[in-house]
Amino acid sequence: MITSFNADQLTGTQKAALVLMQIGKERASRVMSRLDEPVVEALTAEIVRLERVDRGIADQVIEQFHQVTLGGVSLVSNGGMNVAHQLLEASFGSEKADELMERLSASMAGQTFEFLQQADARQVLALLHGEHPQTMALVMAHLRPEHASAIMAGLQPATQAEVAHRIAMMERAAPDVVQIVADALNRKASAVLTPRETAAIGGVGPLVEIINRADPGTEKLILEGLESRDAALAEEVRSQMFVFADIVLLEDKALQLVLRGIETNNLALALKGAGVAERDAVLRNLSERARENLTEEIDLLGAVRMSQVEEARSAIVQMIRKLEESGQITVRREGEDEYVS
Repeated sequence: MITSFNADQLTGTQKAALVLMQIGKERASRVMSRLDEPVVEALTAEIVRLERVDRGIADQVIEQFHQVTLGGVSLVSNGGMNVAHQLLEASFGSEKADELMERLSASMAGQTFEFLQQADARQVLALLHGEHPQTMALVMAHLRPEHASAIMAGLQPATQAEVAHRIAMMERAAPDVVQIVADALNRKASAVLTPRETAAIGGVGPLVEIINRADPGTEKLILEGLESRDAALAEEVRSQMFVFADIVLLEDKALQLVLRGIETNNLALALKGAGVAERDAVLRNLSERARENLTEEIDLLGAVRMSQVEEARSAIVQMIRKLEESGQITVRREGEDEYVS
């Protein structure tokens, strides 16, 4: 909602959206049909945001554009998803309108809960305390994976499993419902945070991203809890994750790039107790001297805590995931077709 400030503080796009909202659907659609798609998308996003507008602000905008205000009408036409879709449909037809709204929803995804993005994980946990698991899942599906992962780590194991299951099963949520949840949480956090709007999306992909950034202990708890609820879903999640044992699936060039960034002592820790296949994959991709140094380091380690081994393996997996995300390597998952060069 836009209230209590001068129209000069609005952007040009916001002013244009306000004008379109007041000149009627037919005229607005004729204008939008003559604009480029990026401009249409920007205007549509503002129309969605401007659900309610102070009449005085609207009048100022109309005056600035040298337009005539709608005679005798005391309230400005509301915006919102429905209004935006109607304008697009009148301008470009139903199919194109659906496509543009879909693209808009994707580009706006995550903004509804942006007021939580900078909050400490402990603050968000306190804010979510007592909320329904579906609400927690909805919120975490909107947050950055690393942020959601830190929050997930603070939940009780039973709640972790419940929330993980709901994130994986979630596909879409009505923007109005999402906004209601965001507004309710924002009211609870109003002393420190600020709200924005929009749509949501969950599914197995976001859950995998969250788990991928969790520490080994939290990862194990989430997957075990998920398996107890839905074994097939847990298997689907595991199939999309990359774990240390999957280094055997890396091509030699990719593994060599990974190994260049790992200290010998960390690599020795990670290989302590590893299977023959993982050990062989690493050793064959090292120079003879590096191979000798690594073997000697492993022998010198003696008995080590499993937590240290898991930490070292987790660091290597994180590096692999970062290299994959940046496009420097390609990770082939178990069961995927071979690549052809």
